[in-house]
Amino acid sequence: MVRRSTTATIAEVAQHAGVSPATVSRVFNSRFVGDPAVAERVRASAAALAYTPNHHARSLALGRTRAIAFVVPDLANPAFQAILSSLSKSAARDGYRVLVADSDESRVDEPLLVEEVRRRCDAVVLCAPRMTDAELVAVADALQPLVLINRPMPQIDAPSLSVDYRSGVQTLAAHLVELGHRRLVYLEGPEGSVSNRYRLQGLDAFEAAHPDVELVRMPGGFTSEDGEAAASRVRASGATAVLAYNDLVAIGLVNALRALDVAVPEQISVTGFDDIPFARYTTPPLTTASVPTSTLGEEAWRRMHALLEGQQPADDLVFQPEFELRRSTAEPLS
Repeated sequence: MVRRSTTATIAEVAQHAGVSPATVSRVFNSRFVGDPAVAERVRASAAALAYTPNHHARSLALGRTRAIAFVVPDLANPAFQAILSSLSKSAARDGYRVLVADSDESRVDEPLLVEEVRRRCDAVVLCAPRMTDAELVAVADALQPLVLINRPMPQIDAPSLSVDYRSGVQTLAAHLVELGHRRLVYLEGPEGSVSNRYRLQGLDAFEAAHPDVELVRMPGGFTSEDGEAAASRVRASGATAVLAYNDLVAIGLVNALRALDVAVPEQISVTGFDDIPFARYTTPPLTTASVPTSTLGEEAWRRMHALLEGQQPADDLVFQPEFELRRSTAEPLS
């Protein structure tokens, strides 16, 4: 067996298969419409010669990179990781790659980042962007094809997938009130988070409907460290239950409360949001609202693929979180 010292060229594959170089190019660019047997012969010759298509040249020829960008505010969040995993697997089945960009929760840097990454790929899936509505509207046209996750924007011509955070947080609050809690703390998320805004709207409506309930809003954040940092303030608030912005904040809070000799849920009940994989394995397992992250990724690709193929994407979707009752909540001590 003779080993090649250089990569086979498209001309050599054409000669081996008895076709023109243009035919080889069309086969590997999925543009060949002739006899299927000819295409199979080209592929067999390519395999025999260990030919690898030049993807950069192919991208230039097609005007496509066959890559899309996934832009998130915090890739360390397991909820965003789950969406990315599902999106990447779905895209790969159609021959696309997913490039990832993390804005690090920076509202100022995000518009520049997303425009830069768009120049390197064919489209953008923008997940939970932190930029203002005006900033998003201003850059949207330059990002097309565009799919939005967790940021419904009717004024932008882009498919949207979102979660009903209002009802999700209201379900958690109702659960705590049913247990007998009357003084609650909400540990807020990042200031630029639209999902945090929706949670606040849901809690405003809940509080208005429950005048016997006192709800204290506290600055929080989005990481477990933010939850840890809030523990002393939560203990001093006199609240018997806490609604954390997400599961990471809740997990950090629970650990820090235990370090302060505050028992969860015996002294303070704690709920999260998202139902990340760790939520069910914490001590105690976390009561939370489950978000269908895998489905979000799959449905985002379904709509993006339609846009890339020049087809009409499916309708926008709003998912209802599912209540997950675990052992981090209980009746307050009498």
